[in-house]
Amino acid sequence: MLSRTADHLYWMARLMERAENMARMLDTSHRISLMPKSGEISPDSGWLSLLANLGLDEVYYAKYGKISSEAMLDFMIFAPENPSSIHSCLRGARENAHAVRGTLTSEVWEAANATWLAMRQQNPATLLERGPGEFFEWVKYRSHLSRGAALGTMMQDEGLRFMRLGTFLERADNTARILDTKFRTLPADTELAAPAPDYYPWSALLHSVSAFEIYRKVYRDLISPQRVAELLVLRPDMPRSLSRCMKEVYTNLQALANRSSAETERRAGELEAELRFARIEQLVADSLPAWLDQFLDRIADLGGRIADDFLVPVSR
Repeated sequence: MLSRTADHLYWMARLMERAENMARMLDTSHRISLMPKSGEISPDSGWLSLLANLGLDEVYYAKYGKISSEAMLDFMIFAPENPSSIHSCLRGARENAHAVRGTLTSEVWEAANATWLAMRQQNPATLLERGPGEFFEWVKYRSHLSRGAALGTMMQDEGLRFMRLGTFLERADNTARILDTKFRTLPADTELAAPAPDYYPWSALLHSVSAFEIYRKVYRDLISPQRVAELLVLRPDMPRSLSRCMKEVYTNLQALANRSSAETERRAGELEAELRFARIEQLVADSLPAWLDQFLDRIADLGGRIADDFLVPVSR
């Protein structure tokens, strides 16, 4: 497969996944911002952590000056100067799909094109009137539709594998950022293995990664930060966990291997094996936020290596 074709397929899937993930993060942060806070916790702490985690502090403050829920939603959903806004991601996914229109099935193309056309009709006034929750559900639904169309209609060849590679690399990055944002805002004296005193923020986090029902099925107990981390980091049967994502990344890299990708494959396999055999008690004891920072660096490294080995190596 030509590098440019692979590049468009990879980024089409990755940007659609990024739009979904942004909707999930914003939904969680918005819900938490509406909940009562103790005097020790700033009502804007969740938004501040999200901005810092995405590395978008300077761009945001240059446009808005101060933190507010309305400004954050506008910036993360509509702002064209934010490359990770939902608007930018859906536009990019459609542009990449258009570039390889002949490679896609009609169902996959229509999913990407119709999603972008509907996104163009959205505006901040309508969002505030209806409430952002409905919009976030729509974004997630369109991402599910796009992914389902690809799995149900695309030939099981290299093209689909590049799409899967982009999807799971982006998903791993997102899950790590959601966890990092939450664990960095915890008070220093939090007992991670004990039931969480603030039940609703933790349940909102689980809902944001479609894991609330799964948590109840696996643990059948009160929500504790350590178990949430175990579910989203180490459980290979949890669809959005880091372990599951890295297994998919490694499997697809093995299938796509070429003469220059051995080191990329080795690094992905090393990270997948580390997650497969790790213990959550050790990760928490050693500082989970520090480990997640290292994980995000390794994901970024893999993304760069994949671009060099298979795609068109341009900055995005």
